[in-house]
Amino acid sequence: MKDYGEPREDFNEEKERLISLLNREENKDLIMRLIGALAFYTRCKKYNYLQSEMGREFTDIDFASYSRFTRRIIEFLTACGYEEDVQVTQLFGESRLLFHDFVNERHIDVFLDKLSFSHTINLKGRLEKDEITIPLAELFLEKMQIAKINEKDVIDTIMLLREFDFGEDDNHINKNIILNYLRKDWGFWKTVTDNLMIVKNFLPKYPQLKEEDRKIVEERIDYILDEINKAPKTIRWKLRAVIGEKVKWYQDVEELTDRM
Repeated sequence: MKDYGEPREDFNEEKERLISLLNREENKDLIMRLIGALAFYTRCKKYNYLQSEMGREFTDIDFASYSRFTRRIIEFLTACGYEEDVQVTQLFGESRLLFHDFVNERHIDVFLDKLSFSHTINLKGRLEKDEITIPLAELFLEKMQIAKINEKDVIDTIMLLREFDFGEDDNHINKNIILNYLRKDWGFWKTVTDNLMIVKNFLPKYPQLKEEDRKIVEERIDYILDEINKAPKTIRWKLRAVIGEKVKWYQDVEELTDRM
């Protein structure tokens, strides 16, 4: 059994330790990509200071992977000083794993094959697009799919949109990935478009943002909203739009850590 030492107290130092260990020759074939706040911090190299300036705190370290790596993930994170939550593995192991760092009072969630929260984001074939985090489009959707979005998600989204523009490849926030979801699923469309307006309305509330920052983020929000609304919708989308808000359009999310 390998022993990679104990988790570091500092979130960013621990994230860097885990990435460094994943880059070792014996682990290079193990696909684990960062999601969540630390993924945004890692990708937004120029504007990641906004998280701390705007009061965004880290609470855990999350990854996405594929279910075919389940045994390897357990072995790797155990070697890194984490304790597998066996009950979660037994109940949800096809889609989610949970590991505890009891010393530093935090945990690692690993989501397998998809991110299934208020809406579902399919990750198959997408985790290979970046070496450290999930791709930018999925980072964007990870926040925008939250039906009951909170301020920390707004902050992460503002930072991402300040750093990256939309485009048609994965060097940008790939609009084709986004439109492919939203032109088919009215509920997903509604959640994302509602949340984009929430983010836009939050912009004037942050004195940490310069006028140029607000202008650029607002322009990018307006652009993607226009692209979303212009995209041709499927018959399924149109039929669901007729029903509208009479039927709930998102899934309820249960936090595993609240259950334990």
